[in-house]
Amino acid sequence: MNNSTGTAAFAHPYYPVTAALPHYVANKTSVFSLLVFFGSIICSVVFAAVVGARSAYPQLAASDQLTVAWFALCGFLHCFFEGYFILNHRRLAGDQSLFGQLWKEYALSDSRYLTSDPFMLCVESFTVLVWGPLCWAIVITTAKRDQLRYPLQIIMSIGHLYGVVLYYSTSLIEFYSNGVSHSRPEFLYFWVYYIGLNAPWVVVPAIILYQTTIHIKKNLTDRADVVAKLNKIDGIMGDKSWQTYVPKDDKKKTK
Repeated sequence: MNNSTGTAAFAHPYYPVTAALPHYVANKTSVFSLLVFFGSIICSVVFAAVVGARSAYPQLAASDQLTVAWFALCGFLHCFFEGYFILNHRRLAGDQSLFGQLWKEYALSDSRYLTSDPFMLCVESFTVLVWGPLCWAIVITTAKRDQLRYPLQIIMSIGHLYGVVLYYSTSLIEFYSNGVSHSRPEFLYFWVYYIGLNAPWVVVPAIILYQTTIHIKKNLTDRADVVAKLNKIDGIMGDKSWQTYVPKDDKKKTK
């Protein structure tokens, strides 16, 4: 590599400054415009998901509508935005599409997205192929009031929490152990982009995990109480007919 090529490879605003990005091209669109366009897409997707869920079940509780909105947001980001990264990670530094420019802006807080970092490729591939579809499955099961949504929410919430722990820890350990920072030091890039934009995937999953666990515990407790009361009645009356009770409609079907 000659000097001019080497200089070009490091002519970028990302950290570490030694990251080789010879194909880097600065964004053409302002950050404000990018956020407006992206925000409009996200709002449209979330709004459509909530409207669809309410159409499927008009009495859908407000809390369930929020759940639909959250997992629709996650499903969109996982499948499409992060999916774009997986498909285009090699040329992302020079990409001028909407998603490409958004990734370049976010990469100011984590340049691993522009350098085809093995960890990012592994975790994002799993996110796109597994977590994304699972989020949409939760949207559907919540809209249908299917009880399957509760175990799916637990799985997905734990997955989100674990993913954020890995995401933060791998970068921070590399910084404190090797002195390598992938984020620019400015407040906007480290605290707002890197910490702030990922923090919802700690707070919201923790809340959902707590609420879902309480819901399952309550239902199991209620069922146990019913069985205990029936057993008590059985002990008093010596009658086990409740255990073999068949509704009249079912009796007709068996004849």
